[in-house]
Amino acid sequence: MNSKLPLKEKVAYACGDVASNFYWRVFDVFLFIFYTDVFGISAAAVGTLMLVTRLIDAFSDPLMGALADRTKTRFGKFRPYLLWGILPIVAAGVLTFTVPDTSDGNKLIWAYGTYIFMMLAYTFINVPYGALLGVITSNTQQRTTLTSFRFIGAFSGGSLVAYLTPELVEYLGRGNEALGWQLTMGLYGCIAAVLFTITFYGTKERIAPPPEQKTPIWQDIKDLGQNKPWLVLFVLALIIMITISLRASSGTFYFKYYVQRPDLIGSFAMVYMIALAIGAASTPLLTRFFDKRKLLIILISIVAVLSTAFYFVPNNNIKLMFVLQIMIGLALGPKSPLVFSMYADTADFSQWKTGRRATAMIFSAATFAQKLGGALAGATIGWLLASLGYIANQAQTGASEQGIVLLLTIIPAVFAALAVPLIMLYPLDDKTLEHVQKELAQRSANSADGLKGDKVMLNE
Repeated sequence: MNSKLPLKEKVAYACGDVASNFYWRVFDVFLFIFYTDVFGISAAAVGTLMLVTRLIDAFSDPLMGALADRTKTRFGKFRPYLLWGILPIVAAGVLTFTVPDTSDGNKLIWAYGTYIFMMLAYTFINVPYGALLGVITSNTQQRTTLTSFRFIGAFSGGSLVAYLTPELVEYLGRGNEALGWQLTMGLYGCIAAVLFTITFYGTKERIAPPPEQKTPIWQDIKDLGQNKPWLVLFVLALIIMITISLRASSGTFYFKYYVQRPDLIGSFAMVYMIALAIGAASTPLLTRFFDKRKLLIILISIVAVLSTAFYFVPNNNIKLMFVLQIMIGLALGPKSPLVFSMYADTADFSQWKTGRRATAMIFSAATFAQKLGGALAGATIGWLLASLGYIANQAQTGASEQGIVLLLTIIPAVFAALAVPLIMLYPLDDKTLEHVQKELAQRSANSADGLKGDKVMLNE
């Protein structure tokens, strides 16, 4: 269980997040501007839409975690969902980016319905996928390596999505932008289906709950409330996700309206994703020299400083914009591997403390924090732009232009700064984790010896 994972399994697991990013990265970078500039919804309505739909989706994450934890098949608890979830997520992606020929009121209803469907489909496949990390290996360094592979895949796939999406929309739409978006998402769905299938066949579940465990759902939820490391991570991931989503979504507006170079939107997003991938790849090396908690403090502090510096860049200094964006990406890259491996560690901590294990419930919080962080970021963008007089596809006023700049720079910097003291509250350092995992291994060995003894007595 503590042996080194084969390379092909790491790559297979990473394919799952490449697949997820054919959806998540599109939402993160393009969905807001698609709704305002293509679909035809006001910025304020989009902000409210994103917040309301994600709050509704909040109930689906713990329910999905509870369902996955209680699933029993010959393929394991979590892997089957990678196949079962393919058709819903492909259909939801196409429908979300379909512009119906109807009234504004009906279009808003369509947007709510399809986006809720999209988030539920994403939950159905992504919560089990995330939980799979916690049962492939119990070795904390191997988990960090595995999450690094995962996010190298995520950010590499995200780089392609960020760069190619505007080009594909234009090419496939042939002048019809709405059709271009619909066909692009259909293409992404086909690619994602293949990648999720590779993850299903290429990974193995090795860690199971105690064989005698039969826990009601309310007990899983109660255990979460008593898991201090999980509570800290949940709030931390939420705040960091707001930082990331604010910068990703507002970057499209920044280049279209402030820099007045919409042709650079894809390149700006792509270099950022490549920097994130390089940062993620460096995580196993960095964790050899720094405790996970200390490393996060350093990196998020750098993000806060660089985001503040971005505010002072004039709109004609393209080179400096790209340099700062790359540096922020390098600093944020290790965040995802670190936080997700820490979620797996909190599952161990919960089992050590309570004698019960609910891996998918633990990881459902990671998905929920992602979604809620994105929702709050979307609401912030929509409401702020609306209050400052943003009008789609027109030259912006000084106030709305200044709001776009703040959304990319100072506001994310503030959230990053808020995250730093939170990280200091996380109690699972390397020494504590080593103690927890040694005790769990001993309990598992004792349990196995007990079962052997029972079999001997029965045979006698």
